[in-house]
Amino acid sequence: MQDKPYIVIMAGGVGSRFWPSSRNTKPKQFLDILGTGRTLLQMTFDRFSEVASPDQFLVVTHFSYTDLVKEQLPELAEHQILAEPLRRNTAACIAYAAFRIQAIDPNAVMIVTPVDHLILQENKFLQAIHHAVASAAEDGKLITLGIKPNQPATGYGYIQYHENDQKIALKVKTFTEKPSLKLAKTFLDSGDFVWNSGMFVWKAKSFIDQLHIHLPDMADAFEGGQQIFGTSAEKEFINRAYSLVKNISIDYGLMEKSDQVYVILGDFGWSDLGSWHSLHDLRSKDEHNNVVEANAVLFETQNSYIKTDSDKLVVIQGLENYLVNESDNVLLICKLDAEEKFRDFVATAKKKSEDYI
Repeated sequence: MQDKPYIVIMAGGVGSRFWPSSRNTKPKQFLDILGTGRTLLQMTFDRFSEVASPDQFLVVTHFSYTDLVKEQLPELAEHQILAEPLRRNTAACIAYAAFRIQAIDPNAVMIVTPVDHLILQENKFLQAIHHAVASAAEDGKLITLGIKPNQPATGYGYIQYHENDQKIALKVKTFTEKPSLKLAKTFLDSGDFVWNSGMFVWKAKSFIDQLHIHLPDMADAFEGGQQIFGTSAEKEFINRAYSLVKNISIDYGLMEKSDQVYVILGDFGWSDLGSWHSLHDLRSKDEHNNVVEANAVLFETQNSYIKTDSDKLVVIQGLENYLVNESDNVLLICKLDAEEKFRDFVATAKKKSEDYI
């Protein structure tokens, strides 16, 4: 039995909202988005290396990215990279990891994290993780980390909790998907709502018990793998399991339905690096609130993000709230906050050529 928790990094997405820098062959989690010299995957590994040793990490990713994971995290053995044959959203991703961990250690605690978070105050973050791990050791509890909001953001889900000054882990009352601005302001004013970080801590057994209740078909698909995980038969077993499960998020499929969900409040400089717009908020800007990562001359341009890979001079006039991104064979010019349009952009580009995505 491990004394420390297992770390599960979800790293299988395509990162379409960071297109055209993020491509199918190398999506955003494998890029140095922040210019730190480390990719998002590597930064996530570094962050949780304070919590667990390298042999306690699992990276769940699409099978086509396993070589990228090996290249960027040579600390991991091959059996620590869980290759998904199909993209089936976060519920299947976490279920695969939970059943795999339970087969190794029936009493194990696991921490589940997306790969694309920024944490500015890591000491405070690690303290929150410590509290979460301690709370999750109690059988049955599903712990999520909630971020104290500092603005009525509409790009995050919200968690409402039952206030209780005597407890660190607070019982969750409701989940709300990305709200309107009016509703987000109401949440902020009420004082009992936090942002849903998408980070979870629980015993593998506690999660699997709830999976049997709320997503029984998914639980049944992964059940029975205890003697198969880690053997040559695992790939065939997982291929079959993924062919049987539905495409559903962990929030919608389980967290919103379970009565065993608790939240630990965090305030540690968290950001979800989900789009160019969110990255714009974090990067250094000029006097007109522009992020300029290019050889560029700007006139009458503000609140924009200019990023080009080439050596050519870029001259821009009259833009406000725009993204200009040149990456390899694609030049994208669009509204900076047009996050909901990126799937359409990528789908249209794909019709012209697979080389563009």
